[in-house]
Amino acid sequence: MSLPTPLYKLNAVQQKSVYEPSEDTFLLLDAIEKDIQWLRSLQPQIILEIGCGSGIVSAFLNQAIGGNVTSFATDYNQHALECTMETGRLNGVKIEVIQADLDNGLEHLEAIGGNVTSFATDYNQHALECTMETGRLNGVKIEVIQADLDNGLEHLENKVDILLFNPPYVPTESEPSNVLERCWAGGANGREVVDRLLPRVSRLLSNKGVFYLVALHSNDIPNLLKSCPDLEGTVTMERRCGIEHLYIIKYKRK
Repeated sequence: MSLPTPLYKLNAVQQKSVYEPSEDTFLLLDAIEKDIQWLRSLQPQIILEIGCGSGIVSAFLNQAIGGNVTSFATDYNQHALECTMETGRLNGVKIEVIQADLDNGLEHLEAIGGNVTSFATDYNQHALECTMETGRLNGVKIEVIQADLDNGLEHLENKVDILLFNPPYVPTESEPSNVLERCWAGGANGREVVDRLLPRVSRLLSNKGVFYLVALHSNDIPNLLKSCPDLEGTVTMERRCGIEHLYIIKYKRK
């Protein structure tokens, strides 16, 4: 089985601030495809992507899960939210975007039910715009939220069935100088952003929930596998891409 890669497009403004799909993106898509039968068996109701960028991950997962899917995407970057909505439009998927810092701004999601719902978050407005467009291109509904990590997600505690995060993971010594650098600059050991989220993941996931995280070899993979309280981490896929050795870590409840 080979699932199609969602359509997406970034305009000239978005290209300056939204992370375009790259090797790490496609590795995450491959990991999702590898697990798709199992993910379908979970009968997920809520899907959340933090830092949605172009939106193709949310669009891909929603198309693969099938059914009447509603997706939510969060990002602090308005351009990312616009891109995500357009991605949804291009793919026949409705993606609702919410601008937030991690999870701030999600208070209105307190009451959620019905069919599959997907959320995608990103701090970058350009990335959210791209995610919406990716959803549109692929006929997938994705709700996008501008946020920094998961600030404000307390109303989603123990409700998220599939959580996705491709964080800034590249080790850097200085603060990012622009929005695009913020997409990949991970600070010391490439862990500054992801380490803010990991302690919160267990509270977000439902009893059957699963969390997919993109990581780099220099992020200390053995430590990452043990860094989500109450969750068991395993490497589900890895790939060398030039000088980078990329991993997809899957966390489930013990």
